Amino acid sequence: MPKNNFKMNKGPISQFIEHNYRHFNAAALVDAAKGYVAHLNEGGKMLVSLAGAMSTAELGISFAEMIRQGKVDIISCTGANLEEDIMNLVAHSHYKRVPHYRHLTPQEEWDLLENHYNRVTDTCIPEEEAFRRLQQHIYKIWKDADDKGERYFPHEYMYKMLLSGVLEQYYEIDPKNSWMLAAAEKNIPIVVPGWEDSTMGNIFASYVIKGDLKATTMKSGIEYMQQLTEWYRELSTGKGLGFFQIGGGIAGDFPICVVPMMYQDLEWKDVPFWSYFCQISDSTTSYGSYSGAVPNEKITWGKLDIHTPKFIVESDATIVAPLIFAWVLGL
Repeated sequence: MPKNNFKMNKGPISQFIEHNYRHFNAAALVDAAKGYVAHLNEGGKMLVSLAGAMSTAELGISFAEMIRQGKVDIISCTGANLEEDIMNLVAHSHYKRVPHYRHLTPQEEWDLLENHYNRVTDTCIPEEEAFRRLQQHIYKIWKDADDKGERYFPHEYMYKMLLSGVLEQYYEIDPKNSWMLAAAEKNIPIVVPGWEDSTMGNIFASYVIKGDLKATTMKSGIEYMQQLTEWYRELSTGKGLGFFQIGGGIAGDFPICVVPMMYQDLEWKDVPFWSYFCQISDSTTSYGSYSGAVPNEKITWGKLDIHTPKFIVESDATIVAPLIFAWVLGL
């Protein structure tokens, strides 16, 4: 390959990364990005998992384009990330940033609550314009399914709401920066383990307790795992399905377990391992922390093969993930 090919094929962000990011976590970032591209170029597919509050960190600015360009084939995320991308879409101007959040007193925190702001680090989500605005529309979709005896997954209800156009009147950011809207338009498979602990999950539970909705109208986590086995077998043919994990927690733990479940518990013998693995995390490998476990530990659990390309970038995902996406997108 000619020496200057990289500069011809890559944009200024990628050129900056290659020139400056040469050692330690910076070098790991480059290696992981190159591995992601190589995996796709060889015909592989990719699962991306989102933990934490990546949607409120506005990861959609880069992640939505990854989805549109076919660099993501399936997503696993927390219920918070599923809903908070849409909240940002419809209520962005009402968000309140608190850069001095480390110095807030308990009284100041209480004042935020009294003013209907829920804080995520330095960003406060407005209850009325975000939570309640979505609630009035998603309830109608839940209720319609409930009355008809239909059942869907949490993300499928969100897709229905987005694609119906009822939220367009509220859009406060460029819709191209909403990863949920991009995913809905491409009907990307999404797994949302533990959805019940999200705001929309709590709201749905409140309707069940009041007798307005049946719990069975929402498909369960076990059904997500069942569906994931089908998606995995479909997407892991050929080069295989890679796993790009942003943060730790259930968003990553749940989907990665589908492989040992299929060949150990179902005793299916033709199940390929995950064919690429990268985790961005600042969790340390101590006191039994799974989120901080190095990738090789996953070999012992039957999740990764000896030869699976493995990367870990021990840094802030809000900084690292957009840079890797920029590389993959050739920016």
